Amino acid sequence: MAKIDLKKEYSDLYKGKHSEVSFVKVPKFNYLAIDGKGDPNTSQEYKDSIEALMSVSFKTKFIMKKEHRKDYVVMPLEGLWWGDDMDNFSVEDKSSWNWKSIIMQPDFVKEEYIEQGKEEVAKKKDLSSLDKIKFIELDEGLSAQILHIGPYSNEGQTVEKLHNTIEENSYDFNGLHHEIYLNDVRRTKPEKLKTIIRQAVKLK
Repeated sequence: MAKIDLKKEYSDLYKGKHSEVSFVKVPKFNYLAIDGKGDPNTSQEYKDSIEALMSVSFKTKFIMKKEHRKDYVVMPLEGLWWGDDMDNFSVEDKSSWNWKSIIMQPDFVKEEYIEQGKEEVAKKKDLSSLDKIKFIELDEGLSAQILHIGPYSNEGQTVEKLHNTIEENSYDFNGLHHEIYLNDVRRTKPEKLKTIIRQAVKLK
């Protein structure tokens, strides 16, 4: 049974040179998602969302392998971020951030399998965010992205470079600030963390 790794299949979406902006075409994908609000560094709700998404993603993977003969690599955690007032959205002040934690799913993983995964997880774990999980579709299309290496708290200059490049190429934003966390923050030194920062765009 071959193991599918979407990070390799769509390698241009999950790699890049440090602090170098590239433009990519992002296909329509399905995700598990949980919505919330607040500073991700201090919010228990945010931590709970990650545990729930990871638990269901791995449980569904095992179900797919055992019952449907489909094996694949669980995709990394991603996040969409925005403020109620985007004109005053601050990278530094995270307390008022809205967020959507997401994990991409292969197209053969249907919502019914996700529900089965949630039921199996609920039998063994009491997760407060389990019922908040939604199965969503995201179609970003043309996007600008950049690889940030280092602590999340140092993303400011990288984000600024991304936004300046978008402006210089006569594009407008066409979606939410999107981050893809390529490392496990629990096992990676802050200075070695790798984050893809993405912004969907459209011509002005």
